[in-house]
Amino acid sequence: MIGSSVYSGSNDGELHSRLTHLITSFGRPRIGVVGDLIADQFIYGSLDRVSREAPVLILKYDSTEVSPGGAGNAAQNVATLGGAVRLAGLVGDDEVGRRLRQNFPRRVVRAGLLRPKGYRTPTKTRILAGGVHSARQQVVRIDRDGSPITPEIRAAVGRAAASAVAECDAVIVSDYGSGLITPEFVAGMKRHLPRRGRRPIAPVLLDSRYGLLRYRGVTVAAPNESEVEHVLGTAIGDDLAALERAGRALLEKTRMSATLITRGSRGMALFQPSRPTQHIPIYGSDEVADVTGAGDTVIATMAVALSVGASYLEAALLANYAGGLVVMKRGTATVNSEELQGAIDGDLA
Repeated sequence: MIGSSVYSGSNDGELHSRLTHLITSFGRPRIGVVGDLIADQFIYGSLDRVSREAPVLILKYDSTEVSPGGAGNAAQNVATLGGAVRLAGLVGDDEVGRRLRQNFPRRVVRAGLLRPKGYRTPTKTRILAGGVHSARQQVVRIDRDGSPITPEIRAAVGRAAASAVAECDAVIVSDYGSGLITPEFVAGMKRHLPRRGRRPIAPVLLDSRYGLLRYRGVTVAAPNESEVEHVLGTAIGDDLAALERAGRALLEKTRMSATLITRGSRGMALFQPSRPTQHIPIYGSDEVADVTGAGDTVIATMAVALSVGASYLEAALLANYAGGLVVMKRGTATVNSEELQGAIDGDLA
């Protein structure tokens, strides 16, 4: 149980009612997703024999699947939860890029998805093997980088992003390190968000693998603990004092409204300025099937929740449920609103 120790002032019944109300509104928001698209390619094979050429397994090829990763997976998750997506980024006119484009659902508007001539789609190829009666396990992963990002390409994506986010209720920025997304890019995009006076009213959620400290003034980030350790040059582990220092340092250095650090089997920790840290226990089993894309599920769930009026804590709680569900699925997976509601019903009702 999450319990009232995390959601101060409410019992489980009140929390269940509030989270249910938020989920029923998930079909309303328009979410902009901008950033690095990656093709997650899965090659499946069955174990055949050991090679005579080298001490390696020979796999008999079964099939190949291509799923949207990176910003594409965040877009998939938003659409599966019920939101309408405006996607902006790059994809190649290669075979894997064409398959990636075809795999988006109708709720993902791809007008901002550009295909520059000669651009190569970044691809993560995972080769999985297994027998007839056993689960397929990942044997090796091969990463192929995309083409270099020129200033002209970045400017074109910037124009597409400005158009995509102009009427959105929240925006996800996905920075996987290709060089497309920069602080200047994000600042330019923010000028096109819906505004109340001089201030944007749509929250901007940042998913930046190792460039988190370069950004200032976005609304929320949800790094995992290893990413935090990397950018701050520290170790956290089971040391809650080190975790507290790290979370407060991130807030101070980035001037965000909130930071959610995901900690795997240790759950999550939500940091907000001038408020006590909220520690959220892991939802579900710690017997994880696959963590591929789990961070995209977390950031997508937070974006949809914030866009319909959730507090940062409510958005974090919903993201915790979604993250706990998606890691029990294999491959680049998503969570829908019915599954999310079922998890809340089972935990809080």
